[in-house]
Amino acid sequence: MSKAAKLLEKMKSNPQDDWTPDNVKVLCAAFSLTMRQRGTSHAVITNTYGAHLTVPMHKPIKALYIKRLIKLIEETL
Repeated sequence: MSKAAKLLEKMKSNPQDDWTPDNVKVLCAAFSLTMRQRGTSHAVITNTYGAHLTVPMHKPIKALYIKRLIKLIEETL
């Protein structure tokens, strides 16, 4: 199991944990999601089907956004 897959499983089991923007970047790179952040405090994450998610990139990332990111990844797979 890859590092990203393990991270995804940890996020699924505990979305309330202190997840950082770096964790989100790792998942985006591993699951072919496009992440765009142009000098703002928010990032727009897009999957291959055009679905998108806007995530405020403050530490820690709230569980609501982690759950939505997991859903976006599962739609891509």
